[in-house]
Amino acid sequence: MHLPLAFLTGTSLLWSAIGFGILFGFLLHRGGVTDFDVIVRLFQFRDFTVLKVMMTAIAVGGVGIALLHGQDLAKYHIKDLNLLAVGLGAAIFGVGMVLLGYCPGTGLAAIATGRIDALAGLAGMMVGGITYALSFDWVAANILPVGAYGKVRLPELLGLPEWVCYAGLVAMAAGIFALVAKAEKKA
Repeated sequence: MHLPLAFLTGTSLLWSAIGFGILFGFLLHRGGVTDFDVIVRLFQFRDFTVLKVMMTAIAVGGVGIALLHGQDLAKYHIKDLNLLAVGLGAAIFGVGMVLLGYCPGTGLAAIATGRIDALAGLAGMMVGGITYALSFDWVAANILPVGAYGKVRLPELLGLPEWVCYAGLVAMAAGIFALVAKAEKKA
């Protein structure tokens, strides 16, 4: 069954993307995750706001992409699975988030709210992007081949129907919400 989203094409699709981006930034701000202290308290296991917002975004985004793909309004652009590169990238991301107190998305939203400290993160993102671009040939030769599995998606990797993976994603988010609610009641 196709949803009536076919009107989102061409220029209207681009404007809707800008609108959704602004809405997402607004919701990040309203959710409190553009606040340095809220993010730091996550790493101290004292405030789970960021975790709840992230899990909501992952679940809604995953299901949303599945719906858009099912309506032929989006195409999957599968990137190669390279375990070493993903592991190193995750480590760099994590260290940057702990040191700065923002992830890239929340950092940009924090800049939009006037947080000057988040500008350091923007500078770091620019330096990191330039460094990666300048060292890409070395990275491609020495890091990307390690643990390379090619273009693979979780449904194919597990041999499960796509809907099962999306249902599992939503169930995982619900489970995390339940654990967080239990932890918050104890605190």
